[in-house]
Amino acid sequence: MKDLVEFIAKKLVEHPEDVQVQLIETEDGHEYKLHVHQEDMGRVIGKSGRTAKAMRTLLSSAAAKNSVRASLEIVE
Repeated sequence: MKDLVEFIAKKLVEHPEDVQVQLIETEDGHEYKLHVHQEDMGRVIGKSGRTAKAMRTLLSSAAAKNSVRASLEIVE
């Protein structure tokens, strides 16, 4: 699932070399922290947060197949 988040983010941004995804395992499931270049924050979040919401939906669907809860946080 980490690869999925990284793949989607790299296709959206202008600085794909700065994309990093950090996995943190918690009691509730997996938490993914997405780090992108400052200039690419708007591209990853999208208009009214639509892109970020879509990425979270895809991540949740992939996690559900593995019976795991997953969340995505976009970090500056």
